[in-house]
Amino acid sequence: MTPVREELADLADEQREFGALVRSLDDTDFGRDSAADGWTVADQVSHLADTEEVARDTLAGGPRAFAAAVPAYPTAEDFTAAGCRRGDGLSPGDLTAWWDRAGTATRRLLAERAPGDRVAWGFGMTTEVFATARLMEHWAHGLDIRDALGLAVPETPRLRHIAALGHATLRYALARARVRSPAGRTLRLELTAGDGTGYAYGPEDATDVLRGPLLAWCRAATRRTRGAPAGRLTADGDLAELALRHARAYL
Repeated sequence: MTPVREELADLADEQREFGALVRSLDDTDFGRDSAADGWTVADQVSHLADTEEVARDTLAGGPRAFAAAVPAYPTAEDFTAAGCRRGDGLSPGDLTAWWDRAGTATRRLLAERAPGDRVAWGFGMTTEVFATARLMEHWAHGLDIRDALGLAVPETPRLRHIAALGHATLRYALARARVRSPAGRTLRLELTAGDGTGYAYGPEDATDVLRGPLLAWCRAATRRTRGAPAGRLTADGDLAELALRHARAYL
């Protein structure tokens, strides 16, 4: 498969898994707190439905494209909060159906894009990276639900996309944290999945190395470290220490 087709196939699988998760819940579960402070389970689904609509309009040139939707609010946090509130009053079934429609439309539009096409989301990104970002968002918000409800966290090969994104966005993450990257330092990730499969990102001659479980790094990169322990990450070097502390794979 081409890179975009591979990313889209994995995005579809991640969204199917998220759909199966929320459809397995009781209606009362939607009103329970998630693992994210101040967010209910319903808020998690509403946020994803809302941002999938923004993703759809970004790809289609619609009225709620990212460049128009986000600046309409004082801060990005206000935009996010408003998206959560759009689901208020919807039944769990209607909320899930809203998310499903929006996600399906986004995937259809992504499938029409060439690999080099740019998507005007945030600072701009390729179609492939945008598909990865949507996959990461669904995994992270699904994790918020699983952790809160004490559900198992499946470790799939799709985590490799999140791991790579966490590495690729490190410069952004440090800038967001207002932390200066040490001069002349490079980072390599050496990660191991539960089945023993190894994943490596970054140059072989990197000055710094972060080692440990794949799932633990994905939790760190999405700032979801409050759940069940996923194993210990060890940082060798100042940049590796900063990555462990400040990684952020989302805007």
